[in-house]
Amino acid sequence: MDLALFHRHSELMWEIEPHGAMRVPAVIYASEPLIRAMDQKVYEQAVNVACLPGIVKASYAMPDAHWGYGFPIGGVAAFDPDEGGVVSAGGVGFDISCGVRCLHTGLARPDILAVQKQLADTLFQHIPVGIGSTGLIRLDAQEMDAMLTGGARWAVQSGWGVASDLDRIEEHGQMLHAKPENVSQQAKKRQRDEMGTLGSGNHYLEVQEVAAVYDATIAHAFGLQVGDIVVMIHCGSRGLGHQIGTEFLKQMVITAGDHGIRLPDRELACAPINSEVGERYLGAMRAAINCALANRQILTHLVRQVFADVLPDAQLSLLYDVSHNTCKVEEHRVDGGTRKLYVHRKGATRAFGPGHPEITEELRPFGQPVLIGGSMGAGSYVLAGTSESEALAFSSACHGAGRAMSRHQATRTWKGRQLVDELASRGILVRSPSMRGIAEEAPDAYKDVSAVVDAADAAGLARKVARTEPLICIKG
Repeated sequence: MDLALFHRHSELMWEIEPHGAMRVPAVIYASEPLIRAMDQKVYEQAVNVACLPGIVKASYAMPDAHWGYGFPIGGVAAFDPDEGGVVSAGGVGFDISCGVRCLHTGLARPDILAVQKQLADTLFQHIPVGIGSTGLIRLDAQEMDAMLTGGARWAVQSGWGVASDLDRIEEHGQMLHAKPENVSQQAKKRQRDEMGTLGSGNHYLEVQEVAAVYDATIAHAFGLQVGDIVVMIHCGSRGLGHQIGTEFLKQMVITAGDHGIRLPDRELACAPINSEVGERYLGAMRAAINCALANRQILTHLVRQVFADVLPDAQLSLLYDVSHNTCKVEEHRVDGGTRKLYVHRKGATRAFGPGHPEITEELRPFGQPVLIGGSMGAGSYVLAGTSESEALAFSSACHGAGRAMSRHQATRTWKGRQLVDELASRGILVRSPSMRGIAEEAPDAYKDVSAVVDAADAAGLARKVARTEPLICIKG
């Protein structure tokens, strides 16, 4: 990336001043090495987002930003419906509400090492994973609509979890105002057999050890200390979310001109929030959020069953569950007042600061947990939202390491079996149905997650709390 394109406000804040059709500036938060390594498309896409109607303050990109569909992955933008604001399917993404949840286990490293291979094999046998993977759950039409309306709350009521889980999930496990009737039959058909499955790509389930603590006070409040074993689950809304994104992008392209919207890029297809297409998309997108929340809840139940068989002393309680790839209505401070905005986070995590009423009461004084997954074999992080993040980027932070090369390039560079053996030599057991999939997700195909997290911390987007390292990775 050419740094001459930016006005540097601080060590971590880079601004693209409005020009051409831009309505607001574009801002990237990153260290100098990270922004130099970013693809030029991140600049172009951040600029294009800044051209959309009703955008407020700025188009933002997080330290893990890389090229995406329409919005950069790591892109954040908020729109005011009273100023002609839009909702963009490309600004949410195809894997709607892809996210991460973290579970305590009450175990330590020696507990895992004693049964590491058995635990890895049993998790792999009981967690459906891979392209087109299906589970044991079959939803009829009535159950499908109940799931799309109820999310994780529906899953708990159906026996997959406990009520206390819901307090540790965004939206308390249920995204309101979901409209299953706005979800096509094709989308529902794709999801009918996929509940309780990880899927493929960068989705994973990992057993991890807490390797470092950076803020002892917040870590204590989050129930984390060095040596603790946790489980992280990363997945989303599977085929249903992808189908919704595909269908509504086509509709938004067709109807944009009817609303006088000139698209800087067809991939940024959008519709006015208050339009018929916009309202239908929001209803379907919220249903997909519920699908993802229910999916992660069912997976949690399956993981608990495995641990109960292999390590019966384990106590798997939920630390938190966060979503990426969403558009949510939130109140934010703008120009001295508070406004309801439609905040798009494409590959970005909500990071409300201390005291925010949306955070469960136990954690409210410390800020919302922010879960950052690293690449396969690399560490992951737990952060906490900050008060400063509200003004910086609508209380948003990064969501992962961010890809540094394409999947195709990765498969030309690495072999899956080689990576499995290398990770095993480091004490990390990987289980996957696809050696090609492992090659696509090679650790070095991603940015350095520590550099990304350090930049987010230094910029004030979120505060580092703890780092984890994997012992077992179940990979799509």
